[in-house]
Amino acid sequence: MKDFDLTGRTAWVTGAGKGLGRAMAVALASAGARLAITSRTAADLTALADDLDGDTLILPGSVDDPEFTEDCVDRIGRLDVLVNCAGISPTFKRSETVSDEDWARVLRVNLDGTFYCCRAAGRRMLEQGAGSIINVSSVHATTGFDRIAAYAASKGGVEALTRVLAVEWADRGVRVNSLAPGYFATDLSHGLMNSKWGEVIRRAVPQARVGEATELAGAAVFLASDASSYVTGSTLYVDGGWTAH
Repeated sequence: MKDFDLTGRTAWVTGAGKGLGRAMAVALASAGARLAITSRTAADLTALADDLDGDTLILPGSVDDPEFTEDCVDRIGRLDVLVNCAGISPTFKRSETVSDEDWARVLRVNLDGTFYCCRAAGRRMLEQGAGSIINVSSVHATTGFDRIAAYAASKGGVEALTRVLAVEWADRGVRVNSLAPGYFATDLSHGLMNSKWGEVIRRAVPQARVGEATELAGAAVFLASDASSYVTGSTLYVDGGWTAH
């Protein structure tokens, strides 16, 4: 469909080296977008660029550095789509045992980094009078689960930030939405899904399985494209029905 066509547009995807970010980057490129891709691991970005046809701008670095995010936008030039997928969840501990360092690290990447990218990209999009920002949240922004206090808090913040930016920027042509994935088969979830918690999680999902990364890709193309031109400030859940019961 024409409304899903991203030909001639530039999309910046953070966390693009692996997992959900990589799958969304591939989908946006398949819809016609020129890509700028960010990850902390340059080798992952190079491998992705090699797999794609067309011009891909590789921007290795960490989104928790505001100067880096500003530099990325300067190098990209015109920017039509931002997908904020960079995120970490390095610990799985009861809240009373979480260290200050662990808490700050997760919030710095997942929430601060999302804001820095939104701010940098938003300035460019506001100058242009158009743009779409997609912030990747989580089902756990609104659904409690053991041992992920910092991660859940960061994703709740991402959804609150999304709503505020949507209200501030809607009348200037910039849409801001979020995707809230459930559990997907990625490197990030591999250890958890192969532990005793894996079965607990599968029982909580009505479809009784985790998703494949490609199953999030269509939602990203929808929110990036004109097909969602009247959608802003929304969170789209892609979670196998986790929040539906």
